[in-house]
Amino acid sequence: MPLVRYRKVVLLGYRAVGKTSLAHQFVEGKFLDCYEPTVESTYSKMVVVGKDEFHLQLVDTAGQDEYTILPHSFVIGIHGYVLVYSVTSLRSFQVVKTLHTKLYESRGKTRMPVVLVGNKADLSLQSREVKTDEGRKLAESWGAIFLESSAKESQGTQGIFTKIIEEIDRVDNSYSREHRCCLM
Repeated sequence: MPLVRYRKVVLLGYRAVGKTSLAHQFVEGKFLDCYEPTVESTYSKMVVVGKDEFHLQLVDTAGQDEYTILPHSFVIGIHGYVLVYSVTSLRSFQVVKTLHTKLYESRGKTRMPVVLVGNKADLSLQSREVKTDEGRKLAESWGAIFLESSAKESQGTQGIFTKIIEEIDRVDNSYSREHRCCLM
């Protein structure tokens, strides 16, 4: 029987970008048309990635802006981050850049497992304010994974959380290779 590994992931982003919808769609398989704004919620789900089983705990946070002070609970004991913006909001894209910088500084400038998500990709091209290439270039500059999704259409939601688990393992395993550590 394979060992179940635990991963704690935080969803961060500006208000109303779809963090709760992504989490709920992933865990429950449903899109909620309306709900109260999130203060902070936690979701859990068992996930199989490759041959490994993971107990994934998702921390769904209240919407942040550039003035938000990130609590220590968003840094200590966190394995990875899903940073979410809405493709229909340039403001949310700018806020996600600031949040990444704050996380980077809070973690002592270590590499972080990050998946950048442009949500609401199902909405019309006329309402789009952030092009796919802009999201992709930002993620590349961070060394992060980039995906677009639609929580409403359940497009890409499973992939987001599979990718963050893979990214956590990639970043964790790259430390030993880079520093040539060996255990004896």
